[in-house]
Amino acid sequence: MYRNLSIRQKQIVWAWAFLAIPVVFYVVIRFYPTGNAMVISFQNWNLLGDRTFAGWENYRKLWHDEVFWQVFRNTFVYLILGTPISLVISFLLAYHLDKTRFMHGFLRMLYFLPFMTSAVAMAWVWRWFYQPVPIGLFNNFLAEFGIPQIAFLRSTTNALPAILAPAIWAGLGFQIIIFMAGLRAIPQSYYEAARIDGVSNFTQLFEITIPLLKPTIVFLVVFSSIGFLRIFDQVFNMTTGDPGGPLNTTKPLVLMIYQTAFTDFDMGYASAQTVVLFLILLLVSLFQLYLLRDR
Repeated sequence: MYRNLSIRQKQIVWAWAFLAIPVVFYVVIRFYPTGNAMVISFQNWNLLGDRTFAGWENYRKLWHDEVFWQVFRNTFVYLILGTPISLVISFLLAYHLDKTRFMHGFLRMLYFLPFMTSAVAMAWVWRWFYQPVPIGLFNNFLAEFGIPQIAFLRSTTNALPAILAPAIWAGLGFQIIIFMAGLRAIPQSYYEAARIDGVSNFTQLFEITIPLLKPTIVFLVVFSSIGFLRIFDQVFNMTTGDPGGPLNTTKPLVLMIYQTAFTDFDMGYASAQTVVLFLILLLVSLFQLYLLRDR
């Protein structure tokens, strides 16, 4: 049968054969677990017994759960603070690094190194930095100047910013590389024309560079936002004794889902939380794409 096909038809067959691999991957790895989670969110299940239909009970429980609303606020604090801070820092570093010619490749490698390092290892290193004297690096530094030590990870006001800092630092390398790729894609003729017309560097930045970087910025905003909404490794490893503490002030939604599923063994309630997280990710991404769309 294959031999009787025309060259055009054979090309179509091979195209679908190659497309079948990612389609099967997404159906099995992505779509099926997502659909299954939505089904389980309407059930009661402890991983061992039979599933029983619960209707909207898990969602009603979620609506009246004070811990969930605190975790919900924490998640959006990570997003609202982490995304703009990381993008501004990474853009400034990429902008100046792009103009640097001395040891350019080595410096770019240094900035990208944290992104390649294990998030768990980085979290434990930063946890050591935050320890009280005589262990912690930061508090030892403060003690040298007679400044009282700071309870970085045991304070309800300091813990979340203390965890956010390494999360931002870990993602800078990837964002810098992407920004630099976007900067290199801008034709130099624009800058040459601007210099001939006597346009200042500041004006070139806001009238040429940033507008032409819009596709790159859109990608990084969405990518970074999803990362901060799904933050887990830094929180779990830096608050090991009290995950998400103190008093749930650092707990993100992903950590709550993990604890509900594998500590409380309440898969129905955990699936309801997962569906809420999925909807948040979807709505935030669509909202950002709407705001940053071409007009």
